[in-house]
Amino acid sequence: MRMTTRLRELIAAPELLMLPGAHDALSAKLAEEAGFDAVVIGGLPATGSLLAEPDTSQLCLSELAEHYRRAADAIDIPLFVDGDTGFGNAINARRTTREFERAGVAGFFIEDQVFPKRCGHTPGKAVVPAVEMIAKLKAALDARVDGDLVIMARTDALAVEGLEAAIERANLYREAGADLTFVEAPRTVADMRRITAGIEGPKFANMLSFGVSPDLAAAELQEIGFSVACWGMTSLFAMVHAVRAAYADLKAHGRELAVREAMVTFDDYNAAVGLPELRRFEEDTTAFAEALVEEGGGEPRSGA
Repeated sequence: MRMTTRLRELIAAPELLMLPGAHDALSAKLAEEAGFDAVVIGGLPATGSLLAEPDTSQLCLSELAEHYRRAADAIDIPLFVDGDTGFGNAINARRTTREFERAGVAGFFIEDQVFPKRCGHTPGKAVVPAVEMIAKLKAALDARVDGDLVIMARTDALAVEGLEAAIERANLYREAGADLTFVEAPRTVADMRRITAGIEGPKFANMLSFGVSPDLAAAELQEIGFSVACWGMTSLFAMVHAVRAAYADLKAHGRELAVREAMVTFDDYNAAVGLPELRRFEEDTTAFAEALVEEGGGEPRSGA
């Protein structure tokens, strides 16, 4: 089954789809190892891991597409990713779809912020006119080769124009063909219930760690009416905390002491990245080659 088709099935299922946040290929692989059905990489963790910079539209389309391609290659579950503002107008949004689809993602979203965008849970956001976003969304939808590629429309209008305007925008985006809609950064459970009641089709919730939205569990989000929820900063924030502690320990003692208890072993790491399987592959291909040469009477003579 194609990853795009699988993602659609997961979104349509009665159970809420939990998307843990990864920031690179390895963290995406660890999410799969943990048993999640799909994984997400957002623009903030991608920018942080690649540039050590904040989420301010500093990565270009090709950089993000290549980053996503590596992650998609590393896993056998659907990868859902951040398409930022579509990287321009409708023409750019069309190319975004083509590049992301070639990268192997199962779905992505574009948002209606003004470029350069800001993190959805920070102040000072501005949104483009709805007609501009709809044009970009239509261009992205029409550019799909795989009709099952999931395209979500995100609106940041709640912080700029209010809740009712955000709901109105989300319904327009759904009417334009968006497979999934996302109203960013509601501040109360009541607002979240208004969102799920007032918008057609499946809805997406963002559980940003230490963000402005209520910190709810998956079961609570499902009861409210969301189909998908992401915890997009899980790996990045955990990594920064753990690596800071590791470096502090090494600096203080001149060797790894306390931090060893929080580290995997060398063998555990090699198992996580698939070294045993790679070695078996090498052995199998070598055995095949040796058997074939032996059946042919040995190594061919030079120049034969």
